[in-house]
Amino acid sequence: MSGCAAEADAPVVRLPPVGAGMDYQLGGAYEPDPRVGIVARDRTDEPSEGRYSICYVNAFQTQPGERATWPDGLVLRSGEDGDRDDVIDPEWPDESLLDTRTDAARRALADRIGDETRACAAAGFDAVEFDNLDSYTRSEGLLSVADNLALAGMLVQTAHEAGLAAAQKNAGDDAARFRAGAGFDFAVVEECVAYDECGAYASVYGDHVVVIEYADNLPRPFEEVCADPLHPEALVLRDRELVRPGELGYVFELCP
Repeated sequence: MSGCAAEADAPVVRLPPVGAGMDYQLGGAYEPDPRVGIVARDRTDEPSEGRYSICYVNAFQTQPGERATWPDGLVLRSGEDGDRDDVIDPEWPDESLLDTRTDAARRALADRIGDETRACAAAGFDAVEFDNLDSYTRSEGLLSVADNLALAGMLVQTAHEAGLAAAQKNAGDDAARFRAGAGFDFAVVEECVAYDECGAYASVYGDHVVVIEYADNLPRPFEEVCADPLHPEALVLRDRELVRPGELGYVFELCP
């Protein structure tokens, strides 16, 4: 009976509304287009009032400018003793990979990232996306899918206990494994149209796939993407830097 009671007491998470317009505002919060019903923002911003709000948490790499706040023991390092360097994301050179290889490290990471997750819930967000889940693919062979899966399971549990839905971020090749093993509720995906990967997520999460494409890497006109009957329901075209309206390079388009 105690297990049933605990399950009954667990907060009910809410998934993103199917078919709602999406905006990805990691470069800074602003008033969304009236057609938008789903907004993702950084954990340091407030949720978008009246819209389904996703909280961005960089869970598997250090956030730019925050490396000094992480102990070396939780950051993935390579090389010989005495001459060890952080393993860096080659596309984001100000982000170091976090070390998920041991249970002790994962528990320490889960404590810190769990605090950030609970802060998202306290701020009023509906969901959390744990970014860089696929860090094992750029870890110089030091991390495995199993390492990140183990941490992901801890983070999803924390999110659910806080009343947040948990989004798998990228890692399409392992989507089925992450959903089954970690319990993710939906997916937030970058550039699955550009790399022809949307089906990998849809086969696991159905219509609960939120997609961001970038104007500098779209293989065909956005109008053609929207005309494809198989395009994701929640799809937005943004600029790579995710700047705000009025700033140089701003791009925001939704399908009709």
